[in-house]
Amino acid sequence: MTEPDGSILLCAEYEVRGGDFSRAGEVSTDIKARLKKIGFDPALVRRVAIGSFEAEMNVIMHARRADVRLEVTPDLIYVEFDDVGKGIPDIDLAMQEGYSTSTPEMRRLGYGAGIGLPTIKRNASRLLIDSKVAVGTVVKLFFTP
Repeated sequence: MTEPDGSILLCAEYEVRGGDFSRAGEVSTDIKARLKKIGFDPALVRRVAIGSFEAEMNVIMHARRADVRLEVTPDLIYVEFDDVGKGIPDIDLAMQEGYSTSTPEMRRLGYGAGIGLPTIKRNASRLLIDSKVAVGTVVKLFFTP
């Protein structure tokens, strides 16, 4: 890893398609591999992978699609999920562990336990969510070493 000088070590963009359970985890797995290759601490890489996976799954379950942006400097890992979807009517309620709007079909697949957003919050150094009903949601994850 280069010296902490604020320079960008990595920038990447991805797309996640809603409903595409067959590709679930591809984005978060790629992010994890790239961070490991750069040489970040394995505990930090794990936190980023978990947070990214949960955000990725939320897109697959609740949105039509999302653009994902990854920016990495020596001092910050930033991952943004900008989705087009139904939005979150009550973010405070959605942040409560166990709250879920998942369908019975999603639950049969093993998803939708209502721990996604709380898990993201536990793993990220900082989490920002902006959502508009019937428009979409932007989830910003910040991780500091």
